[in-house]
Amino acid sequence: MGSVRKASAWLGLVDDNDDERYYDDDYSEGTESGEAWVTDPRVKVAADVAEERGRRIGTVTPDSFRDARAIGELFRDGVPVIMNLTAMEATDAKRVVDFAAGLIFGLRGSIERVSTRVFLLTPADTEIINGEPAAHRTDGFFNQS
Repeated sequence: MGSVRKASAWLGLVDDNDDERYYDDDYSEGTESGEAWVTDPRVKVAADVAEERGRRIGTVTPDSFRDARAIGELFRDGVPVIMNLTAMEATDAKRVVDFAAGLIFGLRGSIERVSTRVFLLTPADTEIINGEPAAHRTDGFFNQS
């Protein structure tokens, strides 16, 4: 594939048919003996390790106010939650924000607007660190002086 075609495919202007060259004809859907694959019990799944260390963040994109329960359950368990309310009607989105305000007040958390109709709810034991723009840093990183 030429460089112009590759660039066009990367931009989504033309179909990228290069996937076919990676297809393996000998691939089978299961093992030959018909047994299901079993994960080695010594291997921890990333989600399990993240849960043990408290490094989980929940993302919820509710369709209606009925989905607010999922936000509340995650937040009550101490998981920071990103609420994406862009798919909701304005009146329902306001109700969910009011619900979230009650959650953070009752559980001593905090709420921060990330973007239009996207909010971050953090429990009381979570610190939000705002990054300082590179132009204002004084620690010498990319310092040209």
